[in-house]
Amino acid sequence: MTAKETLAAWLRDAHAMEGQAITLLETQIERLDSYPEALPQLKRHLEETKTQRSDVEQCLADLGEDTSLLKDATMKLGANLQGMMHAASSDEVLKHAIGSNAFENFEAGCYRSLVAAAEQAGEPKIAATCKRIMDQEVDMAHWVWDQLPQLTQKYMAREEQGLAAKR
Repeated sequence: MTAKETLAAWLRDAHAMEGQAITLLETQIERLDSYPEALPQLKRHLEETKTQRSDVEQCLADLGEDTSLLKDATMKLGANLQGMMHAASSDEVLKHAIGSNAFENFEAGCYRSLVAAAEQAGEPKIAATCKRIMDQEVDMAHWVWDQLPQLTQKYMAREEQGLAAKR
């Protein structure tokens, strides 16, 4: 495969990954009843993620390529399964937060690799787009990481008081 073909394949993966992220964020937002302080950041990142997905579509179009319906559907299914598994946990909110931290870091790593691939393929515009998205993912991963202690403490306090803590 040429560098551009590899880049296109990885961008299709990124497009599917952003679709998965949208589903995960929508599930978290919908189920965050007892933790409203997290909603503004999650809603902001959901809009940011929708833009990222659109930006990846544009990168593919710039290469004369399309998205992959199979990859998109597979990743969405994975997100739905993850949401169902977390919903079955008594500490659903914490499972979502920890999973989000891991996922945001995974996304950042994917985009870091995409930056290098785009540079190798001679696509500086795509590299710049991927760098911007990578920075957004790193910022979100840091935000989630910073929220984990307070979220854990609030969860435990609500549970100790007999209040709804799950979501």
